Amino acid sequence: MSVLALLSLMCCPLQMFVFCEVETKRMCLSQASADLVEAAEKLEIIRKKLTELDSSLDTLTAAFEKATSEKLRCQEEVNRTNKTIQLANRLVKGLESENVRWAHSVAQYREQEATLCGDVLLTAAFISYAGSFSKRYRHELVHSLWMPYLRAQKVTVPMTEGLDPISMLTDDATVAKWNNEGLPGDEMSTQNATILLNCERWPLLIDPQLQGIKWLKSRYGSSLWVVNLGQKGYVDVIEQAVVTGEPVLIENLEETIDPIIDPLLGRHTIKKGRYIKVGDKECMFHPKFRLILHTKMANPHYKPEIQAQTTLINFTVTRDGLEDQLLAEVVNLERPDLEHLKSELTKQQNTFKIELKQLEDELLTRLSAAESNFLGDNMLVEKLESTKHTAAEIEMKVLEAKVNEVKINEAREHYRPVAVRASLLYFIINDLNKINPMYQFSLKAFDVVFRKAVRNAEACADVKTRVSTLIDCITFSTFNYINRGLFERDKLTFTAQLTFQLLLMNKEIDMRELDFLLRFNIDHSYISPVDFLSNSAWSAIKTMSFTDEFRGLDRDVEGSPKRWKKVVESECPEKEKLPQEWKSKSSLQKLILMRALRPDRMTYALRNFVEEKLGVQYTESRKMEFARSFKESGPASPVFFILSPGVDPLKDVESLGKKLGFTIDLGKLHNVSLGQGQEAVAELAMEEASQEGHWVILQNIHLVAKWLGSLEKLLERCCESSHPDYRVFMSAEPAASPQEHIIPQGILENSIKITNEPPTGMLANLHAALDNFDQDILDQCSREQEFKTILFSLCYFHACVAERRKFGPQGWNRKYPFNTGDLTISVNVLYNYLEANSQVPWEDLRYLFGEIMYGGHITDDWDRRLCRTYLEEYMQPNQFDRKLALAPGFVVPSNLDYEGYHGFIDEMLPHESPVHYGLHPNAEIEFLTVTSDSLFHTLLELQTRDSSMGEGAPQSTEEKVKTVLDDILEKLPEEYNMSDLVSKTAERTPYILVCFQECERMNTLVNEIRRSLKELDLGLKGELAISSEMEQLQTALFFDNVPDTWTRLAYPSTYTLAQWYNDVLLRCRELDSWTQDLSLPSVVWLSGLFNPQSFLTAVMQSLARKNEWPLDKMTLTVDVTKKFKEEFNQPAREGAYVYGLYMEGARWDIQNGTITEARLKELTPSMPVIAVRAVPNDRQETRNIYECPVYKTKLRANTYVWTFNLKSRERPAKWVLAGVALLLSV
Repeated sequence: MSVLALLSLMCCPLQMFVFCEVETKRMCLSQASADLVEAAEKLEIIRKKLTELDSSLDTLTAAFEKATSEKLRCQEEVNRTNKTIQLANRLVKGLESENVRWAHSVAQYREQEATLCGDVLLTAAFISYAGSFSKRYRHELVHSLWMPYLRAQKVTVPMTEGLDPISMLTDDATVAKWNNEGLPGDEMSTQNATILLNCERWPLLIDPQLQGIKWLKSRYGSSLWVVNLGQKGYVDVIEQAVVTGEPVLIENLEETIDPIIDPLLGRHTIKKGRYIKVGDKECMFHPKFRLILHTKMANPHYKPEIQAQTTLINFTVTRDGLEDQLLAEVVNLERPDLEHLKSELTKQQNTFKIELKQLEDELLTRLSAAESNFLGDNMLVEKLESTKHTAAEIEMKVLEAKVNEVKINEAREHYRPVAVRASLLYFIINDLNKINPMYQFSLKAFDVVFRKAVRNAEACADVKTRVSTLIDCITFSTFNYINRGLFERDKLTFTAQLTFQLLLMNKEIDMRELDFLLRFNIDHSYISPVDFLSNSAWSAIKTMSFTDEFRGLDRDVEGSPKRWKKVVESECPEKEKLPQEWKSKSSLQKLILMRALRPDRMTYALRNFVEEKLGVQYTESRKMEFARSFKESGPASPVFFILSPGVDPLKDVESLGKKLGFTIDLGKLHNVSLGQGQEAVAELAMEEASQEGHWVILQNIHLVAKWLGSLEKLLERCCESSHPDYRVFMSAEPAASPQEHIIPQGILENSIKITNEPPTGMLANLHAALDNFDQDILDQCSREQEFKTILFSLCYFHACVAERRKFGPQGWNRKYPFNTGDLTISVNVLYNYLEANSQVPWEDLRYLFGEIMYGGHITDDWDRRLCRTYLEEYMQPNQFDRKLALAPGFVVPSNLDYEGYHGFIDEMLPHESPVHYGLHPNAEIEFLTVTSDSLFHTLLELQTRDSSMGEGAPQSTEEKVKTVLDDILEKLPEEYNMSDLVSKTAERTPYILVCFQECERMNTLVNEIRRSLKELDLGLKGELAISSEMEQLQTALFFDNVPDTWTRLAYPSTYTLAQWYNDVLLRCRELDSWTQDLSLPSVVWLSGLFNPQSFLTAVMQSLARKNEWPLDKMTLTVDVTKKFKEEFNQPAREGAYVYGLYMEGARWDIQNGTITEARLKELTPSMPVIAVRAVPNDRQETRNIYECPVYKTKLRANTYVWTFNLKSRERPAKWVLAGVALLLSV
């Protein structure tokens, strides 16, 4: 600073000032720095402390946050656990009701583990093999055959007791769905649906009522291809379905199937199973493709290979199934409100079952699909609660529905008797084809009758009375509908069957008594101790006396012969009161008595029985007007006339068409007489008529057998969208036998069948014959009296030959189609010959009429002789002088006008009698007896086999067959040792050769009987498959018929099996006697020989050798002795003595040694022993003899044996007209 002052005085104060100011500041700075250092130190200390605090705070904060986090986690855990507990509680509560069901199911599954193998085996067998059987046989198959068989194995196959195979494959919900689709609700239908949907082979439905096909079409809807074999383009449809995997239904199959689908039936795939040949193309085979086959034939017979490639399923409607359907229909008609409620309720219940099943399945699906910790699945629990809530609601609705259902069913059950009656009626008429294959009726047609009867029944407020009215109306309507399509001979069979089945259903008659009446198996070994009963009648009484109902009957008849004789010999014994306590017997028991006492009156007794039980309206004979039948017809319901000889029913069609404006002249009636080349004409006519509303008549469709299948399809096609006025009328003759029947089932079932038969009785036939002419024809000939007289005789002749047919073989050996054309042509010939000749050419006329006009039908020589004899008797010159009686008291009238002849017939013709035809009154007794036997045999065949299993039935089918089989085998003799017989003698006389031949034939027969019965026995035991031959044998044994395989090796016979077998044993006994020493028996039982002709030829050969006569110039002559078999102890010196012959149509007068008039009711008196010997032709007696044919049985025809010349004091013509013959068996 001093230096500064030295340098500048001016700067020194300034320097001092600055110094003072700066120094102060330096001191402050220093102080401040010291303070700063101190403060910094303090700050450092504070900062360290703060750092420590921050660190502590972080630690505490972290601990706090950790504690808070732990707290939150724990809270969440608590909340989650509470929620899980709540969900678990809800789930447990929700599944609580399922626990019982699941526990039960688990227990069942555990049980099934042990029996699963056997159950699956039975179910698979059921699906594979049971489909073709009825409900009863299915049950027997499973429970009576398969289950016992499996239990009997060394290693027992475990199975569920009382297993229902269907339960393994379906459940209630599935069945409910099927029912909603239209499947009937009965058990049989459920089984069928299960088999159809589970079988591996293609199903083939036997569905005559079309119920199965209706369900299938509803189930599959538009995805189902429906084709007919043979229709245009059907192969293309199948090809497309095979490729796309869609189902194909081939409907209305016949018994033969087009070979074009064979590869498809057999699943003959190629190229590693990926392709199959359809037609001529190889198509890719889609694994989902399904083929369903269908036939509406009730009893088809398919080849074994077809049956092996398909699963047959019997969809034939069952009694209980049809009953439920008809109940628904009648309630719908009577109480539509009730049935609507029932229908809705049923659908609702089925829907509930389906929904419940779906909900249960959905629940199980969700539970099984849930993850390991499904308790956290809130959606699952909520869905469960929703499901259970819905299920609870449904169950409540189900309970409500059940309550309503009970009420509805109570109301519906009032009408149950109507449905029961209608169901029974359908099954009765469904069996009528056993009588004649023409008698076939569809369920659809029956349903129309049923509905119409319900609508037409008399109204009544009281339900009980209304139901009774409905039952009567339905029964009578069905009776009328069926009756008009039956032949007269079958009408009583139908009404009797109707009556018996109704009484059985109502338990008003005993099944065992009915079985006895129909079978009438009696022991024929008894000899009658009273003169008014034949041995056969007495045998029946003795057999009946062993039963509780008729015990003591034989003693009463012997003890009170006068009382019983009065009944037996009465003209109408069925109206007589029975003696003593027997008059209190039931109506059925009285029928049994009447069949024993007077079998010839059984048709009348049976008619009275029907009248008593059902009412007189069921026995009245009335013809339904054609106009009434026409009203029931429609485009889909043609009219079918079953033709009878001599009747033209199409006149009724033309007559009605004329009234309604459908005539040929107007172009609205097309009449096609079918024959060769007329098929195309008929097809065009039907096509046009269906569009324009015309009528078509197709006459004689039986003449175009090969076209009938096309006709059936054409009828179906033309009725679709056809004009409402379109109608088809068809006619056909019935086949001679069921084997020759050719009319398709489809045509017959859907048609209204009508029979028109010629009048019966001489009065009606004579009037009908005369009706073919008029006054103009009577007046046309210049030789008026001769023309009229011969024309009247021709009419009587025509009536005779036509009506004589009803007497069976005693009338004509064979059946001939005599018709009005024969008569009218004969009259034309008569007119021409009278105009051309001055004298009546009797010989020429008789020859033309007898050998050409009428004789053109005749094929039997003895019938030709009969025709010739009639003409010789009825066409004689003395008829112009009113000296010729055509019948007792009925002389050919003189010259009358047309009305005069009709009046003469009404006034002068005696009451109907076989005498009108030259026959003995016994012919009518025989005719009536045969008719009644045939009627009862037919009724027996109409009884269902199932009925044999019903309450009070004597035996099941198999039991009865086994009893008969064992009895026959037990009594069957051993065969003859031919080598031993041949070695007995070196002689080879004609008689010994006959004996050897008879033994050989008996051996053949006995061996066949033994073989077939043993084979059937194995089949009944299940050790052999039942073949068709075995089935036929079983049926024959059951119905007491001689099996065809035995008949072919035996001899003609009309016996029942029991009688036939006794006869076989008697023949064996006779052969045993003959083969003892091979010498000719003293009296030969001619009837006991297989070939009686060979024995009679042996008689000729023996005498030819003995007398050295040429065999071709010899003939047999017979002498009827006055002795019987027991009175002979050595053979005849020449020829042989024979016995066992019976005379029919007359009797042998032992005292006078001639044929004479038969005694009344003595139908086939036995002949004394006849001496048969051979004489040269020139020594043959020809005067006062009747050339009597010998037949083996009453059937005559092909059983002709020989001609015996018998002495007669009467003209031979009398015995020719009486049909006198000798029979070897009666």
